[in-house]
Amino acid sequence: MTQKKRQILVTSALPYANGVIHLGHMLEYIQTDIWARFQRSRGHECYFAWADDAHGTPVMLRARAEGMTPEELIDKMNEEHKTDFRDFGISFDNYSSTHSEYNREMVELIYRRLEENGYIERRDVEQFYDSEEGMFLPDRFIRGTCPKCRTEDQYGDSCESCGSTYAPTDLIEPRSAVSGSTPVMKESEHYFVRLADFEQALKDWIASGSLQPEITNKLQEWFQDGLRDWDISRDEPYFGFRIPGTRNKYFYVWVDAPIGYVSSFKELCDRTGLDFDAWWGKDSKAEVHHFIGKDIVYFHTLFWPAMLMGAGLRTPTAVYAHGFLTVDGAKMSKSRGTFVSARTYLDHLHPDYLRYYFAAKLGAGTADIDLNLEDFVLRVNSDVVGKVVNIASRCAGFIGRRFEGMLSEKLPRPELYNEFLAAGEQIAADFEGRNYQSAIRRIMQLADKANRYIDEEKPWQQIKEKGREDHVQAVCTQGINLFNVLMTYLAPVLPFTASRAGDFLGRDVSSWSNVDQPLLGTAVNAFQPLLTRIDPVKVSAVIEASKETLQASGPDSDSLAGGDIDPLEKEIKIDDFLKIDLRVARIVSAESIPEANKLLKLTLDLGNETRTVFAGIKSAYEPAQLEGRLTVMVANLAPRKMRFGISEGMVLAAGPGGEDLYILEPDDGAYPGMRVT
Repeated sequence: MTQKKRQILVTSALPYANGVIHLGHMLEYIQTDIWARFQRSRGHECYFAWADDAHGTPVMLRARAEGMTPEELIDKMNEEHKTDFRDFGISFDNYSSTHSEYNREMVELIYRRLEENGYIERRDVEQFYDSEEGMFLPDRFIRGTCPKCRTEDQYGDSCESCGSTYAPTDLIEPRSAVSGSTPVMKESEHYFVRLADFEQALKDWIASGSLQPEITNKLQEWFQDGLRDWDISRDEPYFGFRIPGTRNKYFYVWVDAPIGYVSSFKELCDRTGLDFDAWWGKDSKAEVHHFIGKDIVYFHTLFWPAMLMGAGLRTPTAVYAHGFLTVDGAKMSKSRGTFVSARTYLDHLHPDYLRYYFAAKLGAGTADIDLNLEDFVLRVNSDVVGKVVNIASRCAGFIGRRFEGMLSEKLPRPELYNEFLAAGEQIAADFEGRNYQSAIRRIMQLADKANRYIDEEKPWQQIKEKGREDHVQAVCTQGINLFNVLMTYLAPVLPFTASRAGDFLGRDVSSWSNVDQPLLGTAVNAFQPLLTRIDPVKVSAVIEASKETLQASGPDSDSLAGGDIDPLEKEIKIDDFLKIDLRVARIVSAESIPEANKLLKLTLDLGNETRTVFAGIKSAYEPAQLEGRLTVMVANLAPRKMRFGISEGMVLAAGPGGEDLYILEPDDGAYPGMRVT
């Protein structure tokens, strides 16, 4: 059935130029790339363009710490990011930076239109100021207790626990994340977008089906609370674009970041001759699809479409949010070696392994995705290598050795081939709806049928029987053609393996229309291994290479002391001491372990991650006495497997023992994640 050719632009959320790409990022970029490759395979005109998010205080501070300019830092990170993406098979058409001149021009154009249309308002505001650092604090550099749910250590603009948004001044007991000091209030003129002016237009856009149901439901809460004016300015020092007509005011990073989608595509248009207005003009018939994480829905479904509406540009066709990535059921952790960079993964493992596993887990909703390392090895080895690649390897040997690479003139089971083709429409519907896990299930069911067919025909036996050569050639031709269909369906997921399969078949497997007719009466090339099984040793190597901890030592018991040590007899050098990473942690919860004489199970908040630690302080504290308190922990101690679970660090305590034991507590002003020096 002939489809109408669509014009489609896809984007992913912009990675921050302050750090390396990790597997949590890759979940989204692989999800986006599969969808873009699928659209192209169906004959649509599809482009993938996005950029580095290069502005803001964190970039400025990191560049200062590394002794380089912000421009030098973002250029360096941009090249690293693009290399990681290419090596993971991300088929972007343009990758830019929000610090480009294209983006500056687009930001100023949109701002000017908002101002001309009366959507910009200026007024004096009081905001937090770090007197020690001499700077106004961005929302994300203020931490405190959420005013809605009372969860501690939340950002200054939104709560990760309850999802509420608020002004930084609403925080309870705010503190500066730069210096740790208590910020003071200072007045400054700020620029605002009158978001409430777009309330009905936003409701209409949301009702058009542009969002997932769970996101639409979440947005209703924000409308019930009323849409506040959006503060789009920041005071110097700040790395970003200066607001036209001002001396010391800069655009907030969340102004120019999404505009990076538009300006990156404008770069592509100027390079290739595409008509920019046909894609981003108000009356555009093209499609724009944003893929993002569920933590930035607010910006992409309220601020971003409002800016586009106010500037006379088209709004997104759809915004798709996905969940977070966990590894072996827990948040990614540097201590456990599961905070894995894209480059560390690529140093040891084939990119198609991870692409397949993510596809096999991704649905259309916002549920979190778990990378279970044992399941990762088993599923890839069983499905991709054991089922799909196995079909080609089983048949190619006979075709190559016995028939000089020639396929037979007809299929012995054409109805089986047609069954595989007919399944393509439902598989396509799954890919279109981003229900990749369903598509993978259907493809693997077909792979099982293909393998059963070969098992039933037993070409390895029939080739020994006189006069059965032609039938064996036909059976293997059937198998190779079924493999061709399967690889065509899997090509968006496994681009590197699909390319090698195409070399073997002598046919491009990235276009679905190519399988309408089977390969008959033609030669295939010599078969080369397409993808080998995952070696679990290499997975272990990835984890080891990702650890930033000291090696654990001492017995595996319910005590963390590891024996009595006389400090006067066991001297260490200053270099040894400097290896220890001491961090402030907040005790989120404490639980007694009935089977253990000394241990309490502590859940510790380190600011950007949560750890479980078993501490030998049961004789001195009731669990309720500890919850909510700050303490100091050894953050880079290697995890230890104990009878009751894995301990991910050590809490520091002093005293002779028994009831006379005291956890170390920092002074007021300390916060989770602060380094102790």
